[in-house]
Amino acid sequence: MTTGLTYSTFKTQIATMAVVAEDDPAFLTTLPMAITYAENRIYREVDFLFTSISTTSYSLTTGSRIIAVPSGTFVVPEQINVITPVGTTNPNLGTRNPLLPTTKEFLDAVYGNASKTGVPKYFVPFDDYTFLVGPYPDAAYTVELVGTYRPDSLSDTNTTTFISLYMPELMVMASMVYISAYQRNFSSAASNDPQMPVNYESQYQTLLRSAVSEENRKKFEAAAWSSQSASTTATPTRG
Repeated sequence: MTTGLTYSTFKTQIATMAVVAEDDPAFLTTLPMAITYAENRIYREVDFLFTSISTTSYSLTTGSRIIAVPSGTFVVPEQINVITPVGTTNPNLGTRNPLLPTTKEFLDAVYGNASKTGVPKYFVPFDDYTFLVGPYPDAAYTVELVGTYRPDSLSDTNTTTFISLYMPELMVMASMVYISAYQRNFSSAASNDPQMPVNYESQYQTLLRSAVSEENRKKFEAAAWSSQSASTTATPTRG
């Protein structure tokens, strides 16, 4: 199994590579943002399977096309299912009716007023916390929302994360790109090393490609929509 990192061992690793004391005040001030920089890059660039969640905590209001979701619930909405019959709160005991994503213009043109009612068929994001559906619901249906969330960051109180345990090398490389700025190594001045962030970025990109490939295999989005890596020797390709 991969030798993962805890917050403590991560801090030691970064301090060692940055050649600073672990208790250096400036380093400790910089470290949380280095973690944020690294984690956000990785979460945005690798479409992780484990960050997908579903919730049935929300329901439609009769005659209203709005679904309001609190801030921080989802980063990327992926699917909305209306559960029938009305009154069913457990999707497994009813029927999931997937809504098709569309545009606000279509929704306004076809289902633009509350006289058009029924079981909703379409949805559109209005902003980060609001979805609109059409037609207007004719009952207070439970909805199942599916999307991705942002896990808690690595810290002294959250001592391990999926990334720190299973992709520690990727996190270290991304963090060191940010730490290069802390060490004033983004400059071309003779006393600095402008190649430092470039080299860490290059290694990060190399590691990122394999991480994306592996994640695609988990989701059966690899070669030929399979879970297998592309073979360099198998010919012809399997149908």
